Amino acid sequence: MLSPMLDPILVVIALLALIGVGLPIFLALGLSGLLGLYMARGSMAFFFAPSSLFGQLNSFELIALPLFILMGNLLGATPVGASLFQAAVRWLNWLRGSLAISSVGASAMFGAVSGVSLAGVAAVGSIAVPQMLERGYSRSLAAGSVVCAGALAMLIPPSVPFIIYGAVSSVSVADLFIGGIVPGIVLALALSLYIYIRVRLHPEEAPAAPERFTWRQRFVSLANIWHAALLVVAVLGSIYSGLATPSEAAGIGAFGAFLIATVVFRALSLRKCCEIFGTTARISGAILLIIGCAKIFGDYLNMVRVPQTLTELLTASSLPAWAILLAIMLLLILLGMIVDAVSLIVVTTPVLLPLIEALGYDPLWFGIVLVLNLEIAVVTPPVGLNLYALRGVCPELSIEEIIRSALPFVGVQFLVLMLFVLFPSISLWLPNQM
Repeated sequence: MLSPMLDPILVVIALLALIGVGLPIFLALGLSGLLGLYMARGSMAFFFAPSSLFGQLNSFELIALPLFILMGNLLGATPVGASLFQAAVRWLNWLRGSLAISSVGASAMFGAVSGVSLAGVAAVGSIAVPQMLERGYSRSLAAGSVVCAGALAMLIPPSVPFIIYGAVSSVSVADLFIGGIVPGIVLALALSLYIYIRVRLHPEEAPAAPERFTWRQRFVSLANIWHAALLVVAVLGSIYSGLATPSEAAGIGAFGAFLIATVVFRALSLRKCCEIFGTTARISGAILLIIGCAKIFGDYLNMVRVPQTLTELLTASSLPAWAILLAIMLLLILLGMIVDAVSLIVVTTPVLLPLIEALGYDPLWFGIVLVLNLEIAVVTPPVGLNLYALRGVCPELSIEEIIRSALPFVGVQFLVLMLFVLFPSISLWLPNQM
């Protein structure tokens, strides 16, 4: 038998090798975790592994996951994204760069009714980018503002990453939703401020809007989004008031989205409905498989005390807490470039959370900054899914253009991340008021 110190290293190498040869991430996690359990407990591993997988998935809160994904997919089939963008344009038209700033606002609002980053990029990008290019906006500003703003759906509740983190860490999903509100607003404002300063310094990137809208036209535009706003109030209001759990609120949201798609917009045929349910089942199944198999891997790491050993080593070092936190954030950013967001949450949380708690930080706060970090991950190559989502709905843009356009906005995201890393009380202020 190998030395106990070498066993975890071998298992991690096996995980990286399996990912490197193109094996699906859930299989790579499950097989490498099973290998580790076998080395640690022999044939008992074949009993531990299924128990870990089903034990992780046997969670009432995880019911919210497919329901919120269904809600986002149903709304993605309607003109809600276009309506949100048009309403934002009418209200922000007086600003230079209003179309780009409207993209941020529309993405934030769409995130509040979908919770799915890719849906926001597709819904807003398909409308906003062509309009910006038609009005003479620079291709860099048009692409960057949409692809990075779409990531706001990960942070603004209801958020799928928060549901996953809550299931892995046992932190209240309702508290995570509340905690995501202030960082979401701050990030949206920071992206908007960057756009405004950029177009003031480089006016050629965003020509002044020729149209002027009356107050009546602005209020009329709200008629096309009132149902989306009502859905947000119904979902989040039922959670924050204590009338419903996040899972029950997800059911309310999915049913409300179905009514909006069928009764208000009449956007669902039987064929389209089957497509949406099929897509939801595939996405939900893939995420749940990753969560379950990651639990096998995480249970092995806990069995051989990898998180505890890492915590003891770092807390015994002379490094200040802020230096350790900065190193963790940089590590997560690097991992986010090669690992998808779901896998990053379920793999790193069991390892890093004991260290975070040993340093005296709140697990709720770590969930918030982890999702802030994931917002960078979804717009950085080679696994930045938002980049490819925008390329899919805007074929006139090359993937190289989209990547270059995202880099300045990633810098803004990083600054906001550092704000909440260095000043944890900001992100915990609203949850502490509830």
